[in-house]
Amino acid sequence: MWSASLRYAFMVLFLVIIMCFKGGVTQLRGVLNLFFSHWKFWIFSGSVGFGGFYALICFSADYSPGWVIAATWQFTIVASLFVLMLFGRSFPKRIWFFSALIFLGVALVNLSYIDHFDYKVFVSGGLPVFIAAFCYPLGNQMVWEAQNGKNRKLPSIKSPLLNNVFNKIFLMTLGSLPLWIGLVLFTHPPAPGLNQILNTSLVALFSGIFATGIFLFARNLASTSNELAGVDATQASEVVFALIGGVFFIGSKTPNMESITGLLLIVIGLTCFVINEKVVE
Repeated sequence: MWSASLRYAFMVLFLVIIMCFKGGVTQLRGVLNLFFSHWKFWIFSGSVGFGGFYALICFSADYSPGWVIAATWQFTIVASLFVLMLFGRSFPKRIWFFSALIFLGVALVNLSYIDHFDYKVFVSGGLPVFIAAFCYPLGNQMVWEAQNGKNRKLPSIKSPLLNNVFNKIFLMTLGSLPLWIGLVLFTHPPAPGLNQILNTSLVALFSGIFATGIFLFARNLASTSNELAGVDATQASEVVFALIGGVFFIGSKTPNMESITGLLLIVIGLTCFVINEKVVE
C-alpha cells in the first residue's frame, strides 16, 4: 500500500517544486485551475491511468519477481490496441500476429516461474499485471482524446498547459490521490519504515518524474504511428534490466530456457512493431 501511494505523494511534492521553478506560482495556479475546472475527468483518468495501474503492479510484486512482472507488463503494447479500438481507431490485421508473439512470450515467462500451477499465485501475481496493462494506456488515451477534442463523451480540454509533460503528469497524479486516500483508509496499513519512505521517494523521482516525463516527451515528438511504436517499444528494455537486477541484487529465480524463450518472443514481437511501416491507422 505504501509502496504505491507514497510514490504519488512524493510526485506531487516534486512536481510542485519543478513547476514553481520553471513557471512560478502563475503556472501552478493555472494548472490547479485546469484541474478543478474538470475535476471529475482528472480523478477518473488519474485513478485509472496512474492509480489502478500502479496499485495492481505493487500488489503483484508480493507474489512474483520483478523480471516476471516486467515481462508480463509488455502486454500493455497489446492492450493499447484494444484501447485504441475502444476509441474508434483501426490498424492493419498483421498487427495481431505481432501481438500474439508478445502474448505467447508473456505466457511462457509466467509459466516458467510457476513450478506447479497455483491458482492463488496466478490470480495474485499475474492477473493484476494484465489488468494494469489496460489501465495505463486507457488513462493516457483518455487525456489525449480530451486534449485533442476527439471524443464527444469526454470533455474537450484544449489548453496549452497540456503541452508541458510535467503539467500533464501533475494533473493525473492529483486525480489519483482520492484513490490512494481511500485505499489507505480501507486497508489500515502499518506505518511505513524509513527505508520504505526513502525508496519510494527515489522511485517517484526517477520513475514517476524523470522516466515518465521523458517517455511522454518522446511521444509528443512522434509525428507518425511508426515513431509512436518505436517509443513504446523501448519499454521492452525494462525486462532485461529487471531480470539482471533481480538475479544479482535480490536473489530472484534465475530464468530457465523456457523463460528465456519467452523473453526473446517478447523482444521479437516488439521489434516487429518498430519496423512495421504503419502500426496504427
